[in-house]
Amino acid sequence: MELDTQTAAALLGVPENTVYRWIREQGLPAHAVDEQYHFNRAELLEWATAQGVRVSPALFAPPANSSSSAATGLAAALATGGIHYGVAAADKQAALAAAILRLPLPDDMDRELLLDIILARESLGSTGVGDGIAIPHVRNPIVMQIPRPLVTLCFLETPVAFDAVDGQPVHTLFTIICPAIKSHLHLLSCLAYALRHPPFADVIRRRAPQAEILAAAAAVQPPVARPQEGSLP
Repeated sequence: MELDTQTAAALLGVPENTVYRWIREQGLPAHAVDEQYHFNRAELLEWATAQGVRVSPALFAPPANSSSSAATGLAAALATGGIHYGVAAADKQAALAAAILRLPLPDDMDRELLLDIILARESLGSTGVGDGIAIPHVRNPIVMQIPRPLVTLCFLETPVAFDAVDGQPVHTLFTIICPAIKSHLHLLSCLAYALRHPPFADVIRRRAPQAEILAAAAAVQPPVARPQEGSLP
């Protein structure tokens, strides 16, 4: 799903010249085609989350023409994926492997292949978004045969180095797995917004009990973009 520079600037809430500067100076992911930049929505959101850039409410709305499963909220996805405490891991790869081991996937799902895919994604750039939090996922989401989107939350027993944007070790992993690309982007958007929502950020920082975390996730209400003439698609 590609965006032009004008649309990317609107989603980031900045002038186009700022987008060009961020490409040059801050590593904003962009793809040059015929001397013009194009942007992937998921990459744009990942970068904005890592940089602490507030994006347009348009990114937080449920996907257009999506089924109810595609628009699954964060609380439902967390309830499906599960919350795990005291997860032991000595390093980044072990932490990712431990998170994948805890995903409620069908028995015939190849977890080793999924780990290889996520490690390949990490080699392109860390999913550590700062404040000790990482969001492991694939950059170009693959369709997985699962009934509904899920987010598995793992609190590590000991923080591990993760090459995060702020250089801090990671102690909390949100692993996103979805059956469709639209639901992946929607959940990534919801989680990015929730982590900036003080009550939700607080329960994650405290490693609150599962019921308290799910209640805080359910209370998060991402802003909805109102359709207006000339609004973004």
